[in-house]
Amino acid sequence: MNYYSCIILAFLLACNSKQTAEDQSAVFTQQDTVFVTPLGKTYPISTPSEKLLAQYEEAKATYEANPEDVEALIWYGRRTAYLGQYNQAIGIFSEGIEKFPNEARLYRHRGHRYISIREYDKAIADLEKAAELIQGTANEIEPDGMPNAMNIPVSSLHGNIYYHLGLAYYLTHQYEKAYEAYLKCRESGNHYDNIVSSTHWLYMIQQRLGNPSKADSLLAPIHADSTVIENQSYADLCKLYKGWLPVDSVMPSGEGSPSNDAVRYGVANWYLYHGDTAKAKQLMEELITTKAFSSFGYVAAESDLIHYFGKKNNLRNSTDLSE
Repeated sequence: MNYYSCIILAFLLACNSKQTAEDQSAVFTQQDTVFVTPLGKTYPISTPSEKLLAQYEEAKATYEANPEDVEALIWYGRRTAYLGQYNQAIGIFSEGIEKFPNEARLYRHRGHRYISIREYDKAIADLEKAAELIQGTANEIEPDGMPNAMNIPVSSLHGNIYYHLGLAYYLTHQYEKAYEAYLKCRESGNHYDNIVSSTHWLYMIQQRLGNPSKADSLLAPIHADSTVIENQSYADLCKLYKGWLPVDSVMPSGEGSPSNDAVRYGVANWYLYHGDTAKAKQLMEELITTKAFSSFGYVAAESDLIHYFGKKNNLRNSTDLSE
């Protein structure tokens, strides 16, 4: 057994037993005015900007005028989710699935929002169904609801399905399944933004499994002179893994956001598989004090704190727990 394997094994043996899926469920009020995390942190749903509200109203009106149009329904659901109204968005996508049971995009988007509210088993079921439905179909670019600065979409339907499926497996600590999903994600397209995002997760998974040599081999597609449009946080983490950047140089100083939290979690995990579990725990605890409670870095840190570091679900006995 190599050095890294010993570290991981010793760490896992010291961990508390796995929490149940119920322990990791979260409370989301019917009004969608507040979100309470599995660790008992309460966040008000932010007041959306006028732009987001206008886009939502337009999408809603378009759907109501065309209730049999799956594109209109998808955008109505997506725009609802961008307001932080995740339960309502899930309801919209569920309505769509009743009408269009073989539409992979509906399962993909509902699965994403089940991740947002920590319903990981439901997310896996939806995303596995989406993966089943796309077999033998041509991939397609997925339009961005919140375009990047260059207004160039960088992700695809197949890639997003496997990305979110891999994440849902990762959050439930099914690392081998997560690895296979992220491999399919990376194989789904040659856009460098897709390469860096999937490679980041592939690398972390193999390091967590105690396979540093395999993890290093996965960094082959990473190049110093390649350009990313949107996923700079993942590109910087991959450069850290390649040894091109020191760990202190990649840590963001700004507030919580999807990109900043991705880096914070990646660095915390870097300390974990280098044997500094105290530093890893510290960084994860700091990460969940940020406000981006649905960012993937946040939910990953939260899941690890519950699963490995024995954090208790303050809401375990609450009658408001999601079923």
